[in-house]
Amino acid sequence: MPSAAPGKPYLTPNQTAALLMVAPATLRVWADKGLLKAHTTAGGHRRFMREDIERFRLERQQNGGEPREAGQRILIVDDETAITRYLSALLEGCDGARTAIANDGFTAGHLVHAFRPDVVLLDLMMPGLDGFQVCRQIKSDAATRHIRVIAMTGFPTPENHQRIIAAGALHCLDKPLEEASLLGLLDLSERGQSA
Repeated sequence: MPSAAPGKPYLTPNQTAALLMVAPATLRVWADKGLLKAHTTAGGHRRFMREDIERFRLERQQNGGEPREAGQRILIVDDETAITRYLSALLEGCDGARTAIANDGFTAGHLVHAFRPDVVLLDLMMPGLDGFQVCRQIKSDAATRHIRVIAMTGFPTPENHQRIIAAGALHCLDKPLEEASLLGLLDLSERGQSA
């Protein structure tokens, strides 16, 4: 355990590394990537606030031991590869966002656990496992029900909208997608130039 003075709100890098049970080199990488907030003293030394360390530790436990990088993880699920490529190019890097692509429901089910997205952009009409089934699976699993699902459909009927919202989606966008509406729902800023 680190031997920090009880009244001090911050820890040195060695104390922080010991508390998190990692090597100081790992701690440096996390700080350099912005995964763990660090403060720099006037002398150029890093210090870590106790509250930032505790927040980081809790987030790490919730994410299976791996720290999350800044920016949203967005899983794009659509059987039309032109749409998945377009959406990935549009969203990748917006406010640090990262994307992964699934072209069918079965791959989406795997990536929901492997990629651990914050948001799933989900097409409704896919062969095999459709978007309604994928959404129900995401929302019925305690490990994934926190994931936000935003549906997309080229068949915008009141029934499809009602069914996917009832399955747990937050919203259903009609195709062709309006970029501004999508970015607004994802809380992402538009980049200066379109990808």
